[in-house]
Order: sequence, then structure tokens, then C-alpha cells
Amino acid sequence: MNGLPVTVLVVAKAPEPGRAKTRLAATVGDLLAAEIAAAALLDTLDAVVEAPVASRVVALTGDLDAAAGAPQIRHGLEPFTVIEQRGDSFADRLANAHADSAGGYPVLQIGMDTPQVSAELLADCARRLLQAPAVLGPASDGGWWLLGVRVPAMTECLRDVPMSQADTGELTLKALRDNGVGVEQVEQLADFDFADDVAAVRDACGPDSRFARITRAAGL
Repeated sequence: MNGLPVTVLVVAKAPEPGRAKTRLAATVGDLLAAEIAAAALLDTLDAVVEAPVASRVVALTGDLDAAAGAPQIRHGLEPFTVIEQRGDSFADRLANAHADSAGGYPVLQIGMDTPQVSAELLADCARRLLQAPAVLGPASDGGWWLLGVRVPAMTECLRDVPMSQADTGELTLKALRDNGVGVEQVEQLADFDFADDVAAVRDACGPDSRFARITRAAGL
């Protein structure tokens, strides 16, 4: 085994125009929104590849053949074990992805909306997970960007947590603690759903990141 004994799980959606980042697309159009989502996913995959962890998994949904940046994404996925998301609700898919990807390791799960994430930050969160039952990274919009659990069954409580709300982070923390799971909170990050979110995320990215380049070129 190389690296920290942790699985980093990326829960991702193929960036298909018309299906990806629909709230952003209302401002910038379907194609550009999908291209921005693809850039964010690729930056995220790069960070995970560089993180010193034992296992890397992507739980994917959507039609990758129809996605913006499909060839680059396929190449970026090569170092990962890729599994399909399963479940009717997003909360179900999250809990199932934890169970499907664990492989005996604690699981540190992120999405594709925080392209500013770095290998160093992921490594720090992984180390903290090895010392705590769970870690939770709040997002500035009231959700969360990272959830790590020592045992996949800890995420079963997510099935009753409303997702994509302003209090999702608070409700997730409460659900875990109500189920006897000790949670350590880690660094808060901004994610992006709307055009007004882009600048704060870009400012936290490296200047040569794909996300920074495409959003600067788009004038966002």
C-alpha cells in the first residue's frame, strides 16, 4: 500500500450540455456551463491523483460520451476506479457510493464543485479522518464540500438529509451526531452553482488551473 490508508471518492456528474450546472447555464448558456463543469472536474481529478492516498474512486452518473471535454475526462479517469452511482435520490447515491467504494479504507468524499481543492488539503483531511470518526467540510453556501467517514455505514443517516439546501451542512452535522458519530469540521470552501459564485472559487484556484483559465476567458 502506498500513501495514507484512505479512499478519496469523487462523486461526479458527466458535464453534458443542458444537464450540467443548469443554474449557471441560465446566465452563460448550456455549452459554456458544461465546459466550466468539465474544467472543474478535471482540476479536481488532478488534485486527487496528486494526493498521497491509497485508493481513488469516482462515482459517476450521466452520459460521458455526450459530455463536454469527454476525451480529456476519460484520460483523467484512468488512475481511478470508476463506479456507477446508484439510488433514486442524491442522498441515496452518496450513501451508496460510500459503501461501494470503501474497500476496507475510510472514505473521504468530495464533489466536483470545488476545483480549488489541493492535494495538500486532501492529505490533511485524510490524516484528520484517521484520527476522528468523521470529518465534514462546510461550504460557504450552507452545504458541505467534503465528508469523510471511518465506516461507510455512518453515511446511512444521509438518506434522510435534504440535499442542496441552505441548511444541508447543518442538518448533515446534526444527523451524524444524532447517530453517535463524532465529527471534526475542517476548512470551509466556496463552491459554484451560479455565475456570481465563480469569482470567489477562481480566486482560490491556481492561476493556471483549467477553471481559472476558462472562467477568465468567459469574463466571469
